[in-house]
Amino acid sequence: MIRALLARLGSLAAVMATVSFVTFGFVSLTPGDPAYTILREQRQSPPSEREVAAFRAEHGFDEPFVVRYLSWLGDAVRGDLGTSYYQSEPVTSLLVEHLPNTLELALAATAVALVVAVPLGVVSAVHHETWIDRTGQIAALVGVSMPNFWLGYLLILVCSLRLGVTPVSGAGTLSHLVLPAITLGTGMAAVITRLVRASMLEVLEAEYVTVARSKGVRERLVVYKHALRNALVPVVTIVGLQFGFVLNGAVVVEVVFQRPGLGTLLVDAIFARDYPIVQGVVLVTAFAFVATNQLVDLAYVALDPRIERGGGGSDHR
Repeated sequence: MIRALLARLGSLAAVMATVSFVTFGFVSLTPGDPAYTILREQRQSPPSEREVAAFRAEHGFDEPFVVRYLSWLGDAVRGDLGTSYYQSEPVTSLLVEHLPNTLELALAATAVALVVAVPLGVVSAVHHETWIDRTGQIAALVGVSMPNFWLGYLLILVCSLRLGVTPVSGAGTLSHLVLPAITLGTGMAAVITRLVRASMLEVLEAEYVTVARSKGVRERLVVYKHALRNALVPVVTIVGLQFGFVLNGAVVVEVVFQRPGLGTLLVDAIFARDYPIVQGVVLVTAFAFVATNQLVDLAYVALDPRIERGGGGSDHR
């Protein structure tokens, strides 16, 4: 287990180093002089050459790329992600301020997905090859194919503008969370529904289920006590993996519903060319995604050490 943990930590460090390098590189390759652009946006007028030179020297734009990257990376490892050009606040403080709203949305979306997906997957499996099963499969296919931003605007149009039952945007109350959670959780629910259905179909054909039925156990107990408990084992794993996708997908949904989370912080920073915030948000979301995947792999190793002996990773699940 210790060996697996060290290997995962090494893999995590390598991935995060790659992500940081690519992010910093793309930001540095942005067309135009960032110093001139930022000062012009701040002052709403063209800056002087002296002001541009002073800004470039202050923020290290006049140094070589490698020097700037290594300096930023060293600070990032110590928890210092720089200072916002516009808000003049540490990026770490801004991330800590906005992260709770993003986590709240991701957890709410996961809860919505589970509440919808598990019953729908079970019902589809129990009524295999009937109109109920086909309807469930079609619903899952639609959920997987539907873009989050399109569904979000559709829900705003219907529930907020037409019916007036939910707020259009913002955060702070449960009513503000309903539509974003449904929007973000729909795709996850579709994936989990298909997995629950497939897992239940496999378990319902197992010998112990057949034995339980032959002993006269009621069908409801067979399905929900014996079969479902075992069918949910792979679902726990996929929920962990999907949570990483949901956390990253929250960026788009937050922009649609104007929630004060990492998504709106990132988009505002991109338009304002506030590079430290852009780099910080991308680094945090990438870390959350990679760390979630690594934790799922470690859970597999903890539950079944043969996975690690067999070569590790998802190929042996």
